[in-house]
Amino acid sequence: MTYLRTIERYKINTLYLVPPIVISMINNLGAMQRFDLGSVNRVWVGAAPLGLEATNALLASYPEWKITLGYGMTETCVVVTSGTARDIVVGSSGWLLPGFEILLVDGEGNRITKYNEPGEVWVKSPSVVLGYLNNDVANRETFTTLPEGRFIKTGDVGEMRKESSGNEHLWIVDRIKELIKVKGHQVAPAELEACLLGHPAVADCAVIPIPDERSGEVPKAFVVTSGDCSAKDLQEYVQAKKAPHKWIKGGIEFVKAIPKSPSGKILRRILRDRERQRRASKL
Repeated sequence: MTYLRTIERYKINTLYLVPPIVISMINNLGAMQRFDLGSVNRVWVGAAPLGLEATNALLASYPEWKITLGYGMTETCVVVTSGTARDIVVGSSGWLLPGFEILLVDGEGNRITKYNEPGEVWVKSPSVVLGYLNNDVANRETFTTLPEGRFIKTGDVGEMRKESSGNEHLWIVDRIKELIKVKGHQVAPAELEACLLGHPAVADCAVIPIPDERSGEVPKAFVVTSGDCSAKDLQEYVQAKKAPHKWIKGGIEFVKAIPKSPSGKILRRILRDRERQRRASKL
């Protein structure tokens, strides 16, 4: 409430948010509508992917807001791509900013030269850090020198799309290490999380892989509810919207909170460790 009251009092026109704050707004639209937020015209979102469902849910109540996403990382020092008010594509991380070059590279190390094909994002810029102090292993794994110069391997999966405006936009899919491999198919946890957040009874959620004898891995969801719903309800909700290999066959566990970093990123590692320990205790 303090945040909304501050926006109203000082007529703030630009908001800088992380996805958990956006989700909180969506789940508390009644409270938001008690405040005059008419001064807001721009909303910037970063730190983690924001799904189309969440973005559209916020736009449904505040259609005049121009919601744009950006992409960057600590090691690039500044933002790599950013949306602009004159070319907003919901869900896109925007255009490549001046001073940056990127490559998209597939799992075999081949460069991707077509639109709409995912690959790891490699970034080149004078702003990229020189390396990690006293950590040669991390430096070898993270940085590579090509004929074009020195690139950082971000560990993020993205794809370039040419939009109707004619501009190229970067779309971030998920972290490579967090992709779930179901019968050879790659499933992005962020995609399933965005889908679940579209359900009116879901306040927050996280998706991780769990082992499966037939599929290798299957998705499992941890869900914080804001209303009445069952695991079956949520599974059927996802099944109606996603391909079979993306169904949450690992089950749904209801929890009180999703572990997150101070910047709002989901700490899936904690959930994976918790799941691993639980399985080990049953052996």
